[in-house]
Amino acid sequence: MIETMRIYREGIDIIPPHPGSDWTRFVCISDTHSRTFRIPTGDVLLHAGDLSSWGSLSQLFITVEWLKSLDHPMKMRITLICNGPSMVAGNHDVRLKLKRYQEVQQARTYVRSQTAAGLHYIEHEPFRFMLSSGREWKVYGSPAAPVYARGSFQYETTDEARVIYNRIPKDTDILITHTPPFMTLDRTSKGKHAGCHVLSNKLAELWNCRLHVFGHIHECAGAQINTNDPFRLVDRVSVNAAMAVTKRAIVVDLLN
Repeated sequence: MIETMRIYREGIDIIPPHPGSDWTRFVCISDTHSRTFRIPTGDVLLHAGDLSSWGSLSQLFITVEWLKSLDHPMKMRITLICNGPSMVAGNHDVRLKLKRYQEVQQARTYVRSQTAAGLHYIEHEPFRFMLSSGREWKVYGSPAAPVYARGSFQYETTDEARVIYNRIPKDTDILITHTPPFMTLDRTSKGKHAGCHVLSNKLAELWNCRLHVFGHIHECAGAQINTNDPFRLVDRVSVNAAMAVTKRAIVVDLLN
Protein backbone atom coordinates (compact mmCIF):
# COMPACT_ATOMS: atom_id res chain seq x y z
CA MET A 1 0.00 0.00 0.00
CA ILE A 2 1.30 3.46 -0.94
CA GLU A 3 1.96 5.77 2.00
CA THR A 4 -0.07 8.97 1.52
CA MET A 5 0.23 10.79 4.86
CA ARG A 6 2.56 11.30 7.78
CA ILE A 7 1.86 13.03 11.10
CA TYR A 8 4.38 14.58 13.50
CA ARG A 9 3.24 15.67 16.97
CA GLU A 10 6.50 15.58 18.91
CA GLY A 11 7.74 19.14 18.51
CA ILE A 12 9.95 21.24 16.30
CA ASP A 13 13.27 19.55 17.15
CA ILE A 14 12.14 16.01 16.21
CA ILE A 15 10.43 16.59 12.86
CA PRO A 16 12.37 15.04 9.94
CA PRO A 17 13.31 17.00 6.79
CA HIS A 18 10.69 17.75 4.15
CA PRO A 19 9.98 14.53 2.18
CA GLY A 20 10.34 16.15 -1.24
CA SER A 21 8.40 17.74 -4.12
CA ASP A 22 5.85 14.92 -4.30
CA TRP A 23 4.58 15.92 -0.87
CA THR A 24 3.00 19.00 0.75
CA ARG A 25 3.93 19.78 4.35
CA PHE A 26 1.11 21.42 6.37
CA VAL A 27 1.96 23.04 9.70
CA CYS A 28 -1.17 23.19 11.86
CA ILE A 29 -1.72 25.61 14.76
CA SER A 30 -4.67 27.10 16.65
CA ASP A 31 -5.62 28.87 19.87
CA THR A 32 -2.43 30.89 20.15
CA HIS A 33 -4.27 33.69 22.03
CA SER A 34 -1.82 36.49 21.20
CA ARG A 35 1.19 34.40 22.21
CA THR A 36 4.06 33.48 19.92
CA PHE A 37 5.74 30.09 19.60
CA ARG A 38 8.54 28.32 17.76
CA ILE A 39 6.94 26.88 14.64
CA PRO A 40 8.38 24.27 12.23
CA THR A 41 8.88 25.30 8.62
CA GLY A 42 6.68 23.84 5.90
CA ASP A 43 4.82 24.59 2.69
CA VAL A 44 1.54 25.74 4.23
CA LEU A 45 0.76 27.16 7.67
CA LEU A 46 -2.86 26.73 8.82
CA HIS A 47 -4.20 28.64 11.84
CA ALA A 48 -7.64 27.44 13.01
CA GLY A 49 -8.67 30.43 15.09
CA ASP A 50 -8.42 32.17 18.45
CA LEU A 51 -5.51 34.25 17.30
CA SER A 52 -6.22 36.66 20.14
CA SER A 53 -7.54 36.49 23.69
CA TRP A 54 -10.49 38.85 23.22
CA GLY A 55 -10.01 40.29 19.77
CA SER A 56 -8.65 43.78 20.37
CA LEU A 57 -6.74 45.26 17.45
CA SER A 58 -3.56 45.36 19.53
CA GLN A 59 -3.89 41.62 20.18
CA LEU A 60 -4.63 40.87 16.53
CA PHE A 61 -1.60 42.94 15.55
CA ILE A 62 0.71 40.81 17.74
CA THR A 63 -0.46 37.59 16.11
CA VAL A 64 -0.57 38.88 12.55
CA GLU A 65 2.95 40.33 12.75
CA TRP A 66 4.20 37.04 14.19
CA LEU A 67 2.52 35.03 11.41
CA LYS A 68 3.99 37.33 8.78
CA SER A 69 7.47 36.68 10.17
CA LEU A 70 7.18 32.90 9.72
CA ASP A 71 8.87 31.22 6.77
CA HIS A 72 6.02 29.42 5.00
CA PRO A 73 5.21 30.00 1.30
CA MET A 74 1.46 29.79 2.02
CA LYS A 75 -0.22 30.89 5.25
CA MET A 76 -3.92 30.59 6.01
CA ARG A 77 -6.04 31.24 9.01
CA ILE A 78 -9.69 30.56 9.30
CA THR A 79 -11.37 33.58 9.23
CA LEU A 80 -7.77 34.20 8.28
CA ILE A 81 -6.06 32.22 5.53
CA CYS A 82 -2.56 33.19 4.52
CA ASN A 83 -0.36 32.76 1.46
CA GLY A 84 2.08 30.86 3.40
CA PRO A 85 -0.08 30.96 6.49
CA SER A 86 -3.83 30.87 6.54
CA MET A 87 -5.99 31.99 9.39
CA VAL A 88 -9.49 31.44 10.69
CA ALA A 89 -10.99 33.35 13.57
CA GLY A 90 -12.45 31.81 16.70
CA ASN A 91 -14.84 32.52 19.53
CA HIS A 92 -12.27 34.66 21.39
CA ASP A 93 -11.75 36.93 18.39
CA VAL A 94 -14.61 39.14 19.58
CA ARG A 95 -13.65 42.31 17.77
CA LEU A 96 -14.40 40.60 14.48
CA LYS A 97 -18.05 40.29 15.58
CA LEU A 98 -18.70 43.45 17.60
CA LYS A 99 -22.05 45.07 16.96
CA ARG A 100 -20.46 48.37 16.08
CA TYR A 101 -20.13 48.13 12.33
CA GLN A 102 -17.18 50.50 12.15
CA GLU A 103 -15.06 48.39 14.51
CA VAL A 104 -15.97 45.20 12.70
CA GLN A 105 -14.91 46.70 9.40
CA GLN A 106 -11.70 48.04 10.89
CA ALA A 107 -10.67 44.61 12.13
CA ARG A 108 -11.65 42.81 8.93
CA THR A 109 -9.94 45.42 6.78
CA TYR A 110 -6.77 44.97 8.78
CA VAL A 111 -6.63 41.18 8.56
CA ARG A 112 -7.67 41.12 4.91
CA SER A 113 -4.96 43.63 4.02
CA GLN A 114 -2.18 41.13 4.67
CA THR A 115 -2.35 39.13 1.43
CA ALA A 116 0.76 40.83 0.04
CA ALA A 117 2.62 39.36 3.00
CA GLY A 118 1.31 35.91 2.08
CA LEU A 119 -1.35 35.87 4.78
CA HIS A 120 -4.91 34.91 3.82
CA TYR A 121 -7.97 35.34 6.02
CA ILE A 122 -10.93 32.97 5.43
CA GLU A 123 -14.40 33.54 6.88
CA HIS A 124 -17.09 31.14 5.63
CA GLU A 125 -15.48 30.99 2.20
CA PRO A 126 -13.40 28.81 -0.12
CA PHE A 127 -9.81 29.49 -1.09
CA ARG A 128 -7.60 27.85 -3.71
CA PHE A 129 -3.85 28.01 -3.98
CA MET A 130 -1.15 26.36 -6.03
CA LEU A 131 2.33 25.56 -4.75
CA SER A 132 5.54 25.64 -6.76
CA SER A 133 5.20 21.87 -7.22
CA GLY A 134 2.11 22.55 -9.34
CA ARG A 135 -0.27 20.99 -6.81
CA GLU A 136 -3.48 22.96 -6.33
CA TRP A 137 -5.30 22.62 -3.02
CA LYS A 138 -8.93 23.56 -2.37
CA VAL A 139 -9.51 24.97 1.12
CA TYR A 140 -12.61 26.05 3.02
CA GLY A 141 -12.55 27.93 6.32
CA SER A 142 -15.22 28.69 8.92
CA PRO A 143 -14.71 30.33 12.35
CA ALA A 144 -18.07 29.16 13.72
CA ALA A 145 -18.55 27.13 16.90
CA PRO A 146 -21.48 26.05 19.09
CA VAL A 147 -22.40 28.70 21.65
CA TYR A 148 -20.07 28.69 24.64
CA ALA A 149 -19.93 31.53 27.19
CA ARG A 150 -19.09 34.97 25.79
CA GLY A 151 -17.57 35.04 22.37
CA SER A 152 -18.02 35.57 18.65
CA PHE A 153 -18.93 33.46 15.60
CA GLN A 154 -21.18 31.22 17.71
CA TYR A 155 -24.43 29.48 16.77
CA GLU A 156 -27.18 28.19 19.05
CA THR A 157 -29.36 25.88 16.99
CA THR A 158 -29.01 22.92 14.66
CA ASP A 159 -30.64 24.91 11.88
CA GLU A 160 -28.05 27.68 12.25
CA ALA A 161 -25.28 25.10 12.08
CA ARG A 162 -26.73 23.52 8.93
CA VAL A 163 -26.84 26.89 7.16
CA ILE A 164 -23.18 27.45 8.04
CA TYR A 165 -21.80 24.04 7.10
CA ASN A 166 -23.95 23.42 4.03
CA ARG A 167 -21.85 26.10 2.34
CA ILE A 168 -18.77 23.85 2.34
CA PRO A 169 -18.07 22.69 -1.25
CA LYS A 170 -18.07 18.92 -1.67
CA ASP A 171 -14.71 18.98 -3.47
CA THR A 172 -12.90 20.55 -0.51
CA ASP A 173 -9.42 19.08 0.08
CA ILE A 174 -8.54 20.96 3.26
CA LEU A 175 -11.15 22.05 5.81
CA ILE A 176 -10.35 24.54 8.56
CA THR A 177 -12.92 25.13 11.29
CA HIS A 178 -12.59 26.45 14.79
CA THR A 179 -14.85 23.87 16.40
CA PRO A 180 -14.09 20.15 16.26
CA PRO A 181 -16.69 17.73 14.93
CA PHE A 182 -18.54 15.65 17.51
CA MET A 183 -16.52 12.74 18.92
CA THR A 184 -13.27 13.74 17.21
CA LEU A 185 -10.59 15.15 19.51
CA ASP A 186 -13.31 17.14 21.29
CA ARG A 187 -13.34 15.76 24.86
CA THR A 188 -13.15 18.48 27.51
CA SER A 189 -11.44 18.21 30.89
CA LYS A 190 -14.89 17.37 32.33
CA GLY A 191 -15.27 14.42 29.98
CA LYS A 192 -17.86 16.05 27.69
CA HIS A 193 -17.70 15.76 23.92
CA ALA A 194 -18.04 19.40 22.89
CA GLY A 195 -17.81 19.04 19.12
CA CYS A 196 -20.55 19.80 16.61
CA HIS A 197 -22.92 17.03 15.44
CA VAL A 198 -23.85 18.91 12.28
CA LEU A 199 -20.21 19.39 11.29
CA SER A 200 -19.57 15.70 11.92
CA ASN A 201 -22.43 14.76 9.58
CA LYS A 202 -21.18 17.19 6.94
CA LEU A 203 -17.70 15.68 7.01
CA ALA A 204 -19.21 12.33 6.05
CA GLU A 205 -20.23 13.97 2.75
CA LEU A 206 -16.78 15.41 2.01
CA TRP A 207 -15.32 12.35 0.35
CA ASN A 208 -12.28 14.21 -1.01
CA CYS A 209 -11.31 15.95 2.23
CA ARG A 210 -7.81 14.86 3.23
CA LEU A 211 -7.14 17.19 6.15
CA HIS A 212 -9.43 18.80 8.73
CA VAL A 213 -7.77 21.28 11.09
CA PHE A 214 -9.55 22.77 14.13
CA GLY A 215 -8.90 23.76 17.73
CA HIS A 216 -11.11 25.27 20.47
CA ILE A 217 -10.81 22.36 22.94
CA HIS A 218 -7.34 23.03 24.31
CA GLU A 219 -7.03 19.89 26.42
CA CYS A 220 -7.70 17.50 23.52
CA ALA A 221 -5.01 18.64 21.11
CA GLY A 222 -3.68 15.89 18.89
CA ALA A 223 -4.17 14.16 15.55
CA GLN A 224 -5.76 11.01 14.21
CA ILE A 225 -6.40 9.32 10.86
CA ASN A 226 -10.01 8.55 9.97
CA THR A 227 -10.07 5.31 7.97
CA ASN A 228 -13.34 3.68 9.04
CA ASP A 229 -15.66 5.00 6.30
CA PRO A 230 -15.87 2.58 3.33
CA PHE A 231 -17.41 5.27 1.13
CA ARG A 232 -14.54 7.76 1.44
CA LEU A 233 -12.34 8.29 -1.61
CA VAL A 234 -9.34 9.18 0.57
CA ASP A 235 -8.36 8.85 4.22
CA ARG A 236 -8.67 12.05 6.26
CA VAL A 237 -6.33 13.39 8.92
CA SER A 238 -8.12 15.20 11.77
CA VAL A 239 -5.98 17.67 13.73
CA ASN A 240 -6.89 19.51 16.91
CA ALA A 241 -4.09 22.04 16.62
CA ALA A 242 -4.73 23.99 19.84
CA MET A 243 -1.38 25.19 21.21
CA ALA A 244 -2.59 26.74 24.47
CA VAL A 245 -1.62 23.64 26.48
CA THR A 246 0.86 21.67 24.36
CA LYS A 247 2.70 24.70 22.91
CA ARG A 248 3.50 22.50 19.89
CA ALA A 249 2.43 22.69 16.28
CA ILE A 250 1.31 19.50 14.52
CA VAL A 251 2.86 18.76 11.13
CA VAL A 252 1.04 16.73 8.46
CA ASP A 253 2.73 15.63 5.24
CA LEU A 254 0.31 14.71 2.42
CA LEU A 255 1.32 13.01 -0.81
CA ASN A 256 0.38 15.25 -3.72
